[in-house]
Amino acid sequence: MKLFARLYAELDASTGTLDKVAALKRYFAQAHPADAAWAVYFLSGGRPRQVVPTRQLRTLACEVAGIDDWLFEESYQAVGDLAETIAHVLPPGTGQTQMGLAQWVQERLLPLRGMPGDEQAARIRAYWDELDWAGRFLLSKLIGGGFRVGVSRLLVTRALAEHAGIDAKLVAQRMMGFTSMVSEGEAQPNAERYAALLATDADGPADGGQPYPFFLAHQIDLPLERFEERLGPPSQWLVEWKYDGIRAQLVRRAGQAWIWSRGEELVTDRFPEVVALAQALPDGTVLDGEILVWKDDRPAPFALLQQRIGRKALTKKVLADAPVSFMAYDMLEWQGQDVRAQPQWRRRELLAGLPLPVSPTVEAADWAALAGWREQSRERGVEGFMLKHREAAYGVGRTKADGTWWKWKIDPMSVDCVLIYAQRGHGRRASLYTDYTFAVWNRPPAAAAEAQAVVDAIERREPPVEGGLQLVPFAKAYSGLTDEEFRVVDAAIRRHTLEKFGPVRSVKPTLVFELGFEGINRSARHKSGIAVRFPRMLRMRTDKPLHEADTLHTLEALLAG
Repeated sequence: MKLFARLYAELDASTGTLDKVAALKRYFAQAHPADAAWAVYFLSGGRPRQVVPTRQLRTLACEVAGIDDWLFEESYQAVGDLAETIAHVLPPGTGQTQMGLAQWVQERLLPLRGMPGDEQAARIRAYWDELDWAGRFLLSKLIGGGFRVGVSRLLVTRALAEHAGIDAKLVAQRMMGFTSMVSEGEAQPNAERYAALLATDADGPADGGQPYPFFLAHQIDLPLERFEERLGPPSQWLVEWKYDGIRAQLVRRAGQAWIWSRGEELVTDRFPEVVALAQALPDGTVLDGEILVWKDDRPAPFALLQQRIGRKALTKKVLADAPVSFMAYDMLEWQGQDVRAQPQWRRRELLAGLPLPVSPTVEAADWAALAGWREQSRERGVEGFMLKHREAAYGVGRTKADGTWWKWKIDPMSVDCVLIYAQRGHGRRASLYTDYTFAVWNRPPAAAAEAQAVVDAIERREPPVEGGLQLVPFAKAYSGLTDEEFRVVDAAIRRHTLEKFGPVRSVKPTLVFELGFEGINRSARHKSGIAVRFPRMLRMRTDKPLHEADTLHTLEALLAG
């Protein structure tokens, strides 16, 4: 545990790629294989489910430290991280543990889940007492399910490959599925799985259901007149519609089928329709594609698919309301042979004749004609185009070494809205208000004076007049601005704060933003009756007065479209 806590601190403090790889290699050279296996799991994005609610951790830390909750809250607002706040407020420990990471996770961390509250509290008190500041910080991260560190999976893969002296692509392939959710009784990282990652005498994964690393596309943001100069003629590219579903690999081997999401979660049991499609595939077939809800001969909005994702029980009604299909767009393995190194056009040919849907291609004489087709994207229920070079191999991750895929997405939908609530960020943004709630008018203001009257009433803490003009919250966003823009907005929020609700500040409506989003759908959980997907701030509208911000009618029109 102490060794992993030291590694975490090194990675968190470093910004250089070479320094991070060096720190990882030092750890792998010193750590016990079982501890290293869990380290790879956590550093690559794996997390056991939260074992103790963060509210319970917070309450326990206040009791151990002998402080009131308000003082903990003030400390948290200054620090911006729950685990770090806990580590700061706890009194010094009395013991030192030599227990390794694997023992901590398997014998102490995972068994906490489901214990009576009193027993959980007693154990966590004892664990905190055994650890120094860094150990307490790390343990609280793991218990609360909030483990994050500034290192990518790619760097972990690179460090493992350099440590073992083997090809990084082979390590990446073997790591597929390594970070699947674990709990008691399920497959967990161990010394044997770690040794399999580093083996020099094998040429692939040992697990028959294991997928390949996903190849990721780059976003292309060029004016249309530069496409020919940068990309050459469209004839050099395979152009496909970009679907808005769940990226997945369908693996068919040894008479069985496995479905893996891009997040390396095994989701086979959630999509029985796709499993049924896979029964007609020959053994030794692995496909890359998209899981979609398909209704009325077209892809349905992602919101309908989202209803399927979180359901454990798939009733007849759920299956009927949101029937899914698998849209194949690449062949990774055929007749038991890895075909990823073959050119894109050849892999595309192998898809022909498969007994399941295959993503159609679009052909046009020039890029201008393709741009015309692309304008139909929303009508077709897609996000734009995927451009895949005809000679591209299927690479690992987001790299151009093996060829290129581009995402040529349509511009996001957008509205002009008003900032009404703010909350501090986390990590390096913990001292700034960067997480915002936005609202639109329920109807167009008659003039600037009517909008100002609403703002004045909000300042006087008066409730909205029933049937009158008001601002209706509809979305939250925390990305899209530069650091300097965030500082400007933070200063404005501090000047115009009206009330505080715990970590949230109510802000006098003064700032208008253009908010972009990828999708829109109805939602009974939101006051506006509408939810948007992937909202982000496109720009501050300093040029736009408050009364010209958009309305619910604007959102309804986007929804209807």
